[in-house]
Amino acid sequence: MKKIIYLILFFGLTNIIFAQKNEQVFVSTDIENFWLAHDKITTTQDSVEQYRFLRKLYIDKGTDGLKGLIETRHYSEKELMNWITQNPKFWNSIRPNTLKVKSSYLKIKANIRKLKKAYPDLKPSTIYFAIGAFRTGGTIQGNKILIGSELSLADKTTIVDELPSWRQPFYKMQNPLEELPLLCTHEYVHTQQKELVENLLSICLYEGVAEFISCKVTGTKSAVPAIQFGKNNQKIVVEKFISDMFLMTNKYDWLWGENRNELKIRDLGYYIGYEICERYYNISKDKSKAIKELIELDYTNEKEVERIVNATKLFPKSLQDLNSDFEKQRPNVVSISPFENGSQKVKSGIIQISIHFSEEMDTNQRGFDYGPFGENYIYKFRQLIGWSNNNKTITIEVEVVPNKQYQVMITNRFRSKNGFALQPYLIDFKTDQ
Repeated sequence: MKKIIYLILFFGLTNIIFAQKNEQVFVSTDIENFWLAHDKITTTQDSVEQYRFLRKLYIDKGTDGLKGLIETRHYSEKELMNWITQNPKFWNSIRPNTLKVKSSYLKIKANIRKLKKAYPDLKPSTIYFAIGAFRTGGTIQGNKILIGSELSLADKTTIVDELPSWRQPFYKMQNPLEELPLLCTHEYVHTQQKELVENLLSICLYEGVAEFISCKVTGTKSAVPAIQFGKNNQKIVVEKFISDMFLMTNKYDWLWGENRNELKIRDLGYYIGYEICERYYNISKDKSKAIKELIELDYTNEKEVERIVNATKLFPKSLQDLNSDFEKQRPNVVSISPFENGSQKVKSGIIQISIHFSEEMDTNQRGFDYGPFGENYIYKFRQLIGWSNNNKTITIEVEVVPNKQYQVMITNRFRSKNGFALQPYLIDFKTDQ
């Protein structure tokens, strides 16, 4: 009988320890420290004292979460100070929400449990709440989830009239505090993903995976307005995305809170990624496998990315065919002058080289780099002479020495007037004796 009791106690204790080890960890001490610093800062106009309070009471006492937020979003002390001192109504109105953040833990933990059930390989991540300089509501650093509470703990009672006009729409269009559990789940998925590749499609997929899976496993509708807009206007959104997909244009046209695309809807890239993931999940017979594939997608594996994207048939052609169509539209270098490329007896000294393109170029975009032989084979650049021939020719002045081979790569940082990246071109020549 005693053995049975001991076994019951042993296994009971083991289960308690196991549960404790798997309990979601939250850290919000940075919020408490922020208000200590805020209250001191606002008692004086002495800027030296203000910065001393900021450092001593907030930054120097910061958790790994605050340090990560400052590092990943490059916040400066000056930025933090300006936000603190210039928006008193905002801070007074959001303060109660930040101080009761722990009341949101239960809903967040429930979401994480659902994510764990759908993806058993889920690795633990710590969720940190800090206050930053209004550049992110949530991001990650390694296995740390970093919540920018000045954005994510706001609600409809938060006064935003003092904030810059570009920052106000976020608060007016959404209800961040209500969306907090889904945001934390979204960022949790990010901590499980492989590192993304810096091209537009991969970034959209990376965000789409996190948004779709967090919504799917929790049964919560996405709070990103672009998702519904994309579904209601799929044809024009997809057409616009295809026209931008292979360009070297700014990713902020499609992601992370900017409205620079002509459709004027922020975060439309989330829709593209979300739609691909949703379609892939729906056509997959094994739903658990589909979730695992999406979370663990290797963005450096182009064939795997193509397989998933092509299977969804969101785009009218395969990625390979779309890329082929794009390549046909790219400008190229027709020739150089006054000598031919590959010449072996180019006059040494100070010379001018004209590069002739197949079409009119964007005169504000250009790029030169080393060739295959490296930096010892590049000429000495003296000056840009300018553009001519209806901006189809650029002329530069360089200095070359006798009896030496030179290589220079004309890179895809050159753009056509329509924004298409140049097909790279290698200039290779040798000077005379």
